[in-house]
Amino acid sequence: MALEEYKGVFTFAQQVDGKLDGIAFELIGKGKELAKDLGVDVSAVLIGHNVEGLADQLAEYGADHVILVDDPELETYRTEPYAQALAGVINEFKPEIVLVGATAIGRDLGPTVSARVKTGLTADCTSLEIGDFPMEAKPGVEQKHGQLLMTRPAFGGNTIATIACPDNRPQMATVRPGVMQKLEPVAGAKADVIKSTVKIEKNARFVEIEEIVKEVASAADIMDAKILVSGGRGVGSEENFKMLQDLADALGGMVSCSRAVVDNGWMAKDYQVGQTGKTVRPNVYFAIGISGAIQHVAGMEESDLIIAINKDDSAPIFDVADYGIVGDLNKIVPALTEAIKAAK
Repeated sequence: MALEEYKGVFTFAQQVDGKLDGIAFELIGKGKELAKDLGVDVSAVLIGHNVEGLADQLAEYGADHVILVDDPELETYRTEPYAQALAGVINEFKPEIVLVGATAIGRDLGPTVSARVKTGLTADCTSLEIGDFPMEAKPGVEQKHGQLLMTRPAFGGNTIATIACPDNRPQMATVRPGVMQKLEPVAGAKADVIKSTVKIEKNARFVEIEEIVKEVASAADIMDAKILVSGGRGVGSEENFKMLQDLADALGGMVSCSRAVVDNGWMAKDYQVGQTGKTVRPNVYFAIGISGAIQHVAGMEESDLIIAINKDDSAPIFDVADYGIVGDLNKIVPALTEAIKAAK
């Protein structure tokens, strides 16, 4: 493989029903950072039907170019036509880095495409940077520069692994929503739209969509909350989460939880924070009755202010908390709620 032929950072601009997903802008933000280190441009790959009108929005969030694949077969996401589109773009333009959101769509599309273009993919990355590989020089081993270093939790979240793909291109990674930060939009920016020559060809792997049933979600998204009051197994019961809801109401925030709470059936998975839940960045994050396992911390450690309440003074959550309160949450949380109400 002639690695020198591959240049540029490409991001998959996920859209559904003609509306761009927030992860599209987050990937451009990280892509700009990586592209600056490499001295290249960022191109957003927009796939769909009659979606060219979204291109300027991608430019506002930092895309230098928008590569458009437009075909009636791409109107609704299906694995085969979208894989043909993205793999075709990679073969046509030869990017050195391709970033895909670790959404339901991206987790299906990314591995499929990486297999077709014969490269590796690092899933659910929490950090991406340009550096050397091996990271430390070793006698007799060539150290390659300008590599994408992809960091993700490994072995069930018990350790952190940094992975590189030095001998194949493109270097591909999926990134969880909420992990990377989008840039401030530049109003009025216009996109440089490049129309791909990729043609979608029907084959035996196509599925036919018989019916689409849309369910209106009633739950607010914890990723949008500025204040989160999060509870863990230590809260004790589903009924005790009423205390956390009272505190959240007093603060104008939302209640979230750890995986143990979801496993116990106390809250829905929509409210789970962590490696197997959602990644959040609120202004204030209360971790109440949460031990602080690395799987949970991975989803909330970028919060501006972390306040932990736990009866175990050796709980790992105190290692990442800005403020910690050791004691009985059944006494502390109601007292804190009353104090906040009294201060209003």
